[in-house]
Amino acid sequence: MALGSGRFGPLLEKTLKITLKCGVFQGVLHHVNPDRSVLLRAVKNLETGRSTPGVKLFFDHEIVNVELLDEPDSGRGTSMLSECTSAIEGNKQADTGPEECGPCSSPCISLESQLRSSDTLKYSLSGNKDEEDVEYTVVDSFQQKFDPAVLHLREQHVVSIAGEGVNLCRHGKLSWLEIATEHHIFLFDIFLLGPQAFKNGLQMVLQDKNIVKVMHDCRWISDCLFHQYGVLLTNVFDTQVADALQFSMATGGFLPHRVCTLQECLMQHLKIPSKRDVIMKHGQQMASENPDIWFLRPFPASLLKAFALKAMYLLLLRPPLMDKLMSDLTAVVTDYLNAYQTRSGDHLESTKPTCMELPQELRQLADIQKLRREKAIKDYRMNEDGLLIRPAVELKGRNDPQKDENYRDNRDCLPTNKAVSQMTAFYDRDVVHQEKSENQNQVLNLWKNLIPTSSWL
Repeated sequence: MALGSGRFGPLLEKTLKITLKCGVFQGVLHHVNPDRSVLLRAVKNLETGRSTPGVKLFFDHEIVNVELLDEPDSGRGTSMLSECTSAIEGNKQADTGPEECGPCSSPCISLESQLRSSDTLKYSLSGNKDEEDVEYTVVDSFQQKFDPAVLHLREQHVVSIAGEGVNLCRHGKLSWLEIATEHHIFLFDIFLLGPQAFKNGLQMVLQDKNIVKVMHDCRWISDCLFHQYGVLLTNVFDTQVADALQFSMATGGFLPHRVCTLQECLMQHLKIPSKRDVIMKHGQQMASENPDIWFLRPFPASLLKAFALKAMYLLLLRPPLMDKLMSDLTAVVTDYLNAYQTRSGDHLESTKPTCMELPQELRQLADIQKLRREKAIKDYRMNEDGLLIRPAVELKGRNDPQKDENYRDNRDCLPTNKAVSQMTAFYDRDVVHQEKSENQNQVLNLWKNLIPTSSWL
């Protein structure tokens, strides 16, 4: 509920003093959420005298008392404050938890520790600027940028979507929603925009069945979007699922004992530069060490850049995964094309065009699956559940799998059937080609197209 239009409106922009279990803080009231969590800007720690820039979130279960320091314009303002304080005190009487701030307590994380992490990340970006620069648009208000961004998204056929925040599920807090297209990367500040962002257009985009949404492990954010914002995601291409299916196909039907992280998928299928991988991993580490950084405004530009890189690479993951998943189909279709045209036409007179018997070209699939299974049994260890133990993808030495203890060298499992051999060669050639040429071209093309127009400024 926005204060400007809700029943707490008279308190908007008033200075409040909030007493927590871990300290006393003063700030200008910016917003009150339906769960009675309070957002203040220009926050000052009254015990240390230290000020905090941006907007800070105070959770209801942490608040002991609220005091109004400014005189309200009407008696209704005082009434609303008393009502809010009474509700908080009522909750505290039923609270039997420990008397210290929880892991999401925004003021309990020092600003110095947040800025130190931010400076470290900026240092990692200070190398080759040509390698690291990425253009993106931050959408944190409904003026100027929001409507053009939504209009652009509604015209797309494929977008990538990622979310950032604390405990992303129905019980968590969504802070940022990253959406990348072929030409633009948008970072929506959901923390400031609130639920209205979805009502004003994002819900329409996320529920559009004609737009493919590329995501990685959509389970958590799907739960968050559905239960908190009423958004039912449709037409999702999940790269974690696609990677597991590709592994199963490559091993003849075996499943891995674990799924891959987004970073592992990027290294395996896109061979992303090491420095960009470090940027994204450092951003994750920075957020995990300081969960309350999600509620810091202005937000560190270095983290925004990491979000933009994540959204961009996530979009680029779909084509190589699709190609690998479709490689068997492509190979069989190629054999279909050559089945008759490269041979003598004498036998065609005795061939019945309506014959529905399974052709030899399709029967080869069973042979290739058998060979893959035999090779997988030699290459991988198997756990007690019959799942292949999948080694972690390491940035260094990832092209040398013999160094991993779960990998066994194999040189004697070669196909003997000529057709199967050609099919295997086609499969391997397709994978190598995607990694060494097409994916690099896609990265370069997207990189060139990520130039914001004046409508995004």
